[in-house]
Amino acid sequence: MADLVADLNATEEKLAAEIQGLKEPSLPASDLDVSTPASSATSPLPPPQSTKPSKEEIEAQMKADKIKLALEKLKEAKVKKLVVKVLMNDGSSKTLMVDERQTVREVLDNLFEKTHCDCNVDWSLCETNPELQLERAFEDHENLVEPLLAWTRDSENKVLFKERQEKYEVFKNPQNFYLWKKDKKALKDIKDKDKELLIQENFCGTSIIVPDLEGVLYLKEDGKKSWKQRLFQLRASGIYYVPKGKTKSSRDLVCFVQFDNVNVYYGQDFRSKYKAPTDFCFVLKHPQIQKESQYIKYLCCDDARAMNLWVTGIRIAKYGVSLYDNFKTAEKKAAVSAVWTNRSTPSSSNASTPSPTIKAKSPSQANGHASSPQPVNIRKW
Repeated sequence: MADLVADLNATEEKLAAEIQGLKEPSLPASDLDVSTPASSATSPLPPPQSTKPSKEEIEAQMKADKIKLALEKLKEAKVKKLVVKVLMNDGSSKTLMVDERQTVREVLDNLFEKTHCDCNVDWSLCETNPELQLERAFEDHENLVEPLLAWTRDSENKVLFKERQEKYEVFKNPQNFYLWKKDKKALKDIKDKDKELLIQENFCGTSIIVPDLEGVLYLKEDGKKSWKQRLFQLRASGIYYVPKGKTKSSRDLVCFVQFDNVNVYYGQDFRSKYKAPTDFCFVLKHPQIQKESQYIKYLCCDDARAMNLWVTGIRIAKYGVSLYDNFKTAEKKAAVSAVWTNRSTPSSSNASTPSPTIKAKSPSQANGHASSPQPVNIRKW
């Protein structure tokens, strides 16, 4: 940053000198007109002197170029940049320079090139918060720098590169989320064309349709390690609950939380930390909250299926069609990668020695690195 500031200062000094040099008196327009031959308009070949730029034009162009260069450097200097260390499944790491304009999708593509892993749609960038025992997969359309800037300087948070099967499960098996009340066998036997119809109906219309979720969840009481049951319902604007003694009609529902300013996280080992009834917990909080707070909402489900239903439903309500667009982009990337892999396989293999695949790497050398776990360091630029 210091070098960039010095470079900008030097450029400004040069610009000032050029401007001072341009203050010399110039010839009046009438004199310039007189110097131009009257017959030049009718002459088939103009004099060679008229095609050459004048001294004033050259200086003006130099000045414009320098101003443009200075503005570009100033604009680039204002872009926030972070050096991010990303941990792999085997404990090794990759260090990346990420600026505020880059989306998570772009960072994933960068990691695919560095790690030479397959590009399946389940690969995710995740953040972990050891203090709150939370984990969340960043959405592909998010700008990565923004949530990382919310971390405190003494934070032990980490960025992980890992596969998350639940990331786009709603587009692989939409019946599990939109027809969740039906029998499990009926859901398993649904045909591919019916799955596609469900996606078209719920994601490709004039508005996104949120899964019609409702059920009893455990709610952690503020400041206590006790949990109480409430009947919750998912709506496009947030989660609502039914007060005791009231009906499930819309007029009796009370808003529990709205999704505008919160993210959804998976809780980790809440049984020991908060004495949760089960291990299947999720949390809703503002991304700026990095420590214990009364504004964090803790919820607990009976099983993994219910937790996945609620977390995915909340993501659909919050991000809408962006989720589907992210999935289609990831799907195209995976298809292109598969084509290139299939093309390269015959040329690199022979009858006696089959070509190794990416997934054949040993755990100690996954992603091209030996195991060397390190903490994540984020440096602001």
